[in-house]
Amino acid sequence: MNTKPPYYAVIFISKQSEAIEGYSEMSKKMEELATQQHGYLGMNTARDEVGITVSYWKNLEAIKQWKANSEHLMAQQKGREQWYNWYNVKICKVEREYGFEN
Repeated sequence: MNTKPPYYAVIFISKQSEAIEGYSEMSKKMEELATQQHGYLGMNTARDEVGITVSYWKNLEAIKQWKANSEHLMAQQKGREQWYNWYNVKICKVEREYGFEN
């Protein structure tokens, strides 16, 4: 991702349930769909005991539009009904970033 701050990060932290049938396919579909949304900047994901997905967005309006996307709404409902024991969403404004690469 080559975007300079400020931009927004949506942090989705979750604990999966035992019923994960269809989850992987839906996850891939949602990632592909997100890349087509106006204002989408990128994503990082890690999954172990808990899953953490951070998606990056140009502004708050882009985040609202993604949350209201009809296919995303269906995935959210299926997640609450089947795939997750719990989840938590945090929306943050990234003011500064830095890193190291060897």
